[in-house]
Amino acid sequence: MRVFKFGGASVKDANSIKNVVRVLKHEGFSDVLIIISAMGKMTNAFENIVDSYIKESDDLTVNIEYVREFHRTIIVDLFKNNKENMLFDLEKLLGQLSGFFISNKNNDYNFIYDQIVGYGELISTAIVSCYLNEIGISNKWIDVREFVKTDSNYRDAHVNWEETALKISEINASELIITQGFLGANSNGITTTLGREGSDYSAAIFAYCLDAESVTIWKDVEGVLNSDPRSFENSILLEQISYNEAIEMAFYGASVIHPKTLKPLENKKIPLFVRSFYNLSKKGTIVKSGLNLFPEVPCFILKKQQILIAISAQDFSFMVEHNLSDIFKILHNYKLKVNLIQNSALSFSVCVEDKFNNFKLFLNDLTVNYSVNYVENVSLYTVRHATENAIKLVEGKGKILLKQVSKGTVQLVMQ
Repeated sequence: MRVFKFGGASVKDANSIKNVVRVLKHEGFSDVLIIISAMGKMTNAFENIVDSYIKESDDLTVNIEYVREFHRTIIVDLFKNNKENMLFDLEKLLGQLSGFFISNKNNDYNFIYDQIVGYGELISTAIVSCYLNEIGISNKWIDVREFVKTDSNYRDAHVNWEETALKISEINASELIITQGFLGANSNGITTTLGREGSDYSAAIFAYCLDAESVTIWKDVEGVLNSDPRSFENSILLEQISYNEAIEMAFYGASVIHPKTLKPLENKKIPLFVRSFYNLSKKGTIVKSGLNLFPEVPCFILKKQQILIAISAQDFSFMVEHNLSDIFKILHNYKLKVNLIQNSALSFSVCVEDKFNNFKLFLNDLTVNYSVNYVENVSLYTVRHATENAIKLVEGKGKILLKQVSKGTVQLVMQ
C-alpha cells in the first residue's frame, strides 16, 4: 500500500483534477490510498462561513453561495455523464450544512468551526471519486471520520491510536481508496479536525496503521526547499533529509511538512516523498532515516503574525522557576503556541502565535501578577545550518527585536 496526499492546489479546478489523473496513470494506482484536501482556497471560504454564522451576519448566504458556485463550476467543467448526479450530491452536502445551522445549540467557536469547515474535504473527495469512476478508474470513497478516532479537542484533536488502528485495519488495501484529510471524529461520532494543514498528518496516520510502503505528498513545488521562494530568492531543492532534520524544520515552522506528520512515519521507517505534481520526471525530496541533509545549505524558515511578549515580576524579583511555571500554565490554558523563549534575571521573553484568538484573554489573566510589554505582528525567522552570510541576509530584512543563537540555529524576531 502506498499513500498519496493531494493538497488544495492540486485540485483547485477541473484541469487540476485531470492532472491528478495524469499523476495516477504515471505512478500506478493499484494498492493506493489517496488523501485529498479541500479544493483551492475553500478552507478559507468555509472559515468565512463560520465567522458569518457566529456573528449572525447577512454575509452567511453570500458566503455559502460562493462555495456552491465554486464547486458547481468545477463539476460543470469536469463531468460529461455524471454531472447531474454530482450536482445533486453537492446540494445534499450543503443541505447537511444548512441542517447544522438550524439544529446547533452549541456556542463554542472551536466546535462550530469543526462542524462547518470539514465540508470542504467531503465535497472535494466526492467530486474526485465520482470523476475517477466516470473515466474508468474504479475506486472506493470512504468517510475518514469512521476511521480516524480522536478526543474532543476541537480544531486540534488528538488521535486515539489504538481505536484508529483497529478501524483502519478493516480497510481493503487491494483497491484504490479515496478519503479526506484533516478530519476525524470523537467517540460520539462528532466531527473533529487535526489542526490547520492537517491533511499531511492524515496521510501519516493511514500509512502508520496500514504499514504502508511509502507516503507521497504531491505539491506545486519540486520538493522541500531550503526557503520559501515567496520570501527568499534562489531557493534550493533539498534532495534528502533525515527524519530528525525534517522534524526540527517542522518544529520551527517549515510549512511544507505538517509537524505531526513525521513521527508516525519515523516509528515505522516509512519513507516520505515530497514531489511536484507538474513535473513527474523529478524525484523531489525524500525524508528517510539515516540520511544527512543534502545539499547541506542554510535553511530559512519564516513565521509571520507572531507576538513578542516581555514579562517581568511586578515587584522586580527574579524570574525563576515558580514564575516560569505559572506563565507556561497560563500560556497552555489559552492555547498560545510558543515558538521562542529567552530568559534573563528580571525578564522572560516569549514569541507566540495566537491561532485561537485568545491573546487578549491571556493578557488580562497574565497582567494580574506580571508586568507585560508586547509587540504584535512581528516575524520570526529561523536559520538552520546558519552561516555568517545567511544570518546577514535575514538581519537585512528589518529591525531586530530579539536574537537567539544556539548550535547551528539562529532565531531572530523582526519588525
